[in-house]
Amino acid sequence: MAGDVSYQESLRRERTALLRQVLKELPPACSAFMLAIDQTTQPLTRLNYARDLKLFFHFLQTETTEFGFIASPDQWDAAQLSRITASHIERYAEYLNFYITQDDREFANGELSKMRKLCTLRSFYKYLFKHGLIPANVSLLVDLPKRHEKPILRLEIDEMARMLDMAESGDALTHRQQAYHQRTKVRDLTILTLFLGTGIRVSELVGLNISDLDFENQAFLVTRKGGDQVILYFPQEVAAQLEAYMPLRQQQQPLPGHEDALFLSLQNKRMGVRAVEYMVKKYALQAAPLKTRLSPHKLRSTFGTNLYQATGDIYLVADVLGHSDVNTTRRHYAAMSDDRRRMAAKNVVLREEPAPAASEEPPAQPSSEQSLEQPAEQPLEQITEQPPEQASQQ
Repeated sequence: MAGDVSYQESLRRERTALLRQVLKELPPACSAFMLAIDQTTQPLTRLNYARDLKLFFHFLQTETTEFGFIASPDQWDAAQLSRITASHIERYAEYLNFYITQDDREFANGELSKMRKLCTLRSFYKYLFKHGLIPANVSLLVDLPKRHEKPILRLEIDEMARMLDMAESGDALTHRQQAYHQRTKVRDLTILTLFLGTGIRVSELVGLNISDLDFENQAFLVTRKGGDQVILYFPQEVAAQLEAYMPLRQQQQPLPGHEDALFLSLQNKRMGVRAVEYMVKKYALQAAPLKTRLSPHKLRSTFGTNLYQATGDIYLVADVLGHSDVNTTRRHYAAMSDDRRRMAAKNVVLREEPAPAASEEPPAQPSSEQSLEQPAEQPLEQITEQPPEQASQQ
């Protein structure tokens, strides 16, 4: 990329070019749909929409008898689009459970992937119906799959410490991995510290530039996935690690166009998302071998959980994580809210001592001799459990 083009702008151009390639294989109505949402969506969103629509029309042409004759995108006119029924979309939803791609790869979609693809269809059909290209929006007749919430996968305090220690020492790495560890350990440790100390997304991290850092105020400029830029602040531990990393970064000789990138690969180019994901997985599998799905996003969840446990402020967590809707944050950290409600219940006392029942006789008073030798036995109903103390936050 050219030196005067930012990382975010280069991504936008790359995704726009890919989108145009995909649209060449789709009906003309899809191109018109992309133009209609151009001002309200990001290039990556439109690219994903186009790929979802490509799969849908591929299904209609290869898995149904009604549309098997269509050989070119131009044949998908308004008349053909109007022939697609809710039954076709329901069959498509079942098809998404398992199918073989055009390049002979087997593929299966989970709940969230199926929901996204069907939501793409809903958005597309809403556009078609709004502009009079179809007589009815049949996509609304097909139910979306039920979404089952999964527990948040995150690192415990000891697992976090173990992962950072492994990144620093290189213990438990394979012989091949250790060969590169001396060259990358400070960089890797800095990346892991940033994830756990600020909760930024992996796409935000790889887009960081040296010029985005402000050590005096312990802050950095982040470009969110929607394109908005915000200033985030980092704690002292993150600041110390960044300061340790910067002299090594200054010694590297980046390739043209990557001079300002904060994190470079061994090829002296800006690190990509996949490279960071692989690096996180490498250390996470050693620190928490049973948590095989750990990723940069799970480190972000770890930060969010720790912040919520420390503050109890869901709006603060949403703001720092960059969630546009606080309900997204609330859904992810509902388990933490449940813990706090349980703690509240244990601290509620209705009466200092339960009153004895009417049929019960008052307990006999111990003799003075008994009181001197041993304490009187306390009735079981008067023994109240003391609420546990909250664990101090790291």
